[in-house]
Amino acid sequence: MKFVRYELDGPRIGAVKGDGIVDLVAAGSRWTTIREIAGAGRAALDELAALVANAEPALALADARLLAPIERPGKFMAIGMNYAKHLEEADKLGVARSKYQTWFNKQTSCVAGPYDDIEPGVTEKLDYEVELAAVIGAPAKSVGEGEALTYVFGYTVANDVSARDWQFHTPTFTIGKSFDTHGPIGPWIVTADEVPDPQALGLRCWVNGELRQDSNTGFMIHTLAQQIAYLSTAFTLETGDLIATGTPEGVGIGREPQVFLQPGDVVRCEVDGVGAIQNRVAG
Repeated sequence: MKFVRYELDGPRIGAVKGDGIVDLVAAGSRWTTIREIAGAGRAALDELAALVANAEPALALADARLLAPIERPGKFMAIGMNYAKHLEEADKLGVARSKYQTWFNKQTSCVAGPYDDIEPGVTEKLDYEVELAAVIGAPAKSVGEGEALTYVFGYTVANDVSARDWQFHTPTFTIGKSFDTHGPIGPWIVTADEVPDPQALGLRCWVNGELRQDSNTGFMIHTLAQQIAYLSTAFTLETGDLIATGTPEGVGIGREPQVFLQPGDVVRCEVDGVGAIQNRVAG
């Protein structure tokens, strides 16, 4: 299933059916938020699938204003330098390598919708990063790599928008990764059962129609299962938490010469089997 949040006299939750959206609450859902659905397990998905099968779409997808497909998460974790060629880009910039997974958090106030504008703010070095993002279902604490993917509710597309100048103000990256609107996700959450292997997905990013990033999640250094196992060793991953799994090579700061986003630029990020988001740089 594909779950969406959309605006219609306030935020509503829905499921994609053909070219339309079924209003889940109107169809009889016992759950009123996507986070509640994510935490309710397989039985909830089966029940909702039956409701959707017998319901008519409330509106066309093309007419909907889609919102970020999960209510504001408790955590938005992102791994850095998780593709070998992107790691090489970081080497050229003097970013120190680590023998451990390299994590930072994006403040959850950065989350934006799949077609919302990106506000540059004060940065002079605005950059893009296409990523596969996972949404946690059942809370995960100290889980092993072999069972880690069973804690994933679904997948969405993320653009880890980065203020590169501010990113390097501090060693944690957080401030430069967390400007308002610098975390667009969507357009929906595809449930995990529809993505058999998250390590076999093509992902791409275009800027104004020019292909800038083109890779495959199979090139990750640390798989999603390894990421979940590592993080959950330290702290509980809670229902609705987001994990951005890393970006491949081709980011603006890694190009020669470097090229950064400008007002009016349009960024499209796409992950096979999940979807695509498109955001315009405001200004």
